[in-house]
Amino acid sequence: MNETIYWTFFHEGPWRFLLAATDKGLCFTGSQEREMDELETWAAKQFKGSILEENAKKLESYYEEFLQYVNGQRKELTFALDFKGTDFQRSVWQALQQIPFGVVITYSDVAEKINKPKAVRAVGTAIGANPVMVAIPCHRVIGKNGTLTGFRGGLELKKMLLDLEGKHHTM
Repeated sequence: MNETIYWTFFHEGPWRFLLAATDKGLCFTGSQEREMDELETWAAKQFKGSILEENAKKLESYYEEFLQYVNGQRKELTFALDFKGTDFQRSVWQALQQIPFGVVITYSDVAEKINKPKAVRAVGTAIGANPVMVAIPCHRVIGKNGTLTGFRGGLELKKMLLDLEGKHHTM
């Protein structure tokens, strides 16, 4: 049987991105201002044969936590996640989940945390493949020199998220 992925747009003030979840948890957070094509492409690869269904009611609890987060009323998102990745990607994503609100680290720091200090580029690739950005806070990873570097959601969204968390940075 094909799995259903429920989706809706999160749109509050300057924040606009797509949220998608299965019955098991949030599985995808879209990029700022991107449309359905991003979700469709991702779902075709990661959840082959899945059915996409717009359903704001099914995503109410996720929407509410994101709303509290962007309004500064919440420092972490606590809902269930349902994501797929390689063992290496999952180890990187697990390390990202340990980065506290308002803290930034470098790609090298993440590589050290997973005991693969020479795998900095692979860490960057795994971070770029994070399907649930914000929930898995890849925006908290910056370049060694303190600059903002690649982010699937776009550097403007990364800057907005870091500003929300009180981090000052260089673009």
